[in-house]
Amino acid sequence: MAETTHAETTSSANEAKEIIGGKVETVEVSKHPDSTIPETELSLADIERSKAHPTRWIVYIIGVLAAVVAPYGLGRALAVNHTDWVVSHLNILTPQGMAFVSWTVTLAALTCLGLAVVDSAHWLWRILFAVALAAEQLIAGLALLRFDFWYSTYVVYGKSSAVANAANLGIISAGFAVAVFAVVWVGLLVMIKKDSPLNVLTRSWATFILFFVFEVCALLIVLFGGLLGTV
Repeated sequence: MAETTHAETTSSANEAKEIIGGKVETVEVSKHPDSTIPETELSLADIERSKAHPTRWIVYIIGVLAAVVAPYGLGRALAVNHTDWVVSHLNILTPQGMAFVSWTVTLAALTCLGLAVVDSAHWLWRILFAVALAAEQLIAGLALLRFDFWYSTYVVYGKSSAVANAANLGIISAGFAVAVFAVVWVGLLVMIKKDSPLNVLTRSWATFILFFVFEVCALLIVLFGGLLGTV
């Protein structure tokens, strides 16, 4: 084993001379730059808590709850107390068009929610999620969305309930599609081995493509599966 001893340091900040195997050689040594982190008495936990902004999160959660409750209540109040006005505006769209609009708004909310989870460093997706959620809840309120919405919409809208029912089907189809997607995606995570070529399906970009495939299939079922003909 060669004997190595430190001889002297050269004028260079990251070079030194050492005796290796009886010969003097110049070797590189680690260069330690000046610290860019200021000295502080705070612990790492304290620093992380200072970056958490709990007040901002509390305000956001309250805003999301308001986006769920207020638009739905407004839409329901308009449907019950100003039925003729709502009908005159809803009848601008066909049932197929209304189903597409409600599905699109719901899809936008779900997509922004997913992006907010993936890209958690930016608040843009969280804000867009709240806006899209409010729009979806407004449509749900106008369409009197509930489990037995066919009865509710017929009582309020009568023969003009087809468009409201289509709006409910668009929202429900988007929600049902994301539920089926979640089950399939979790199944893929469990069954696919890490060294399998199919593991590409679990990557973020493939996950979003698979999500949109399920959503589009759900919309096509609503539009062409005969469901709108029964409303």
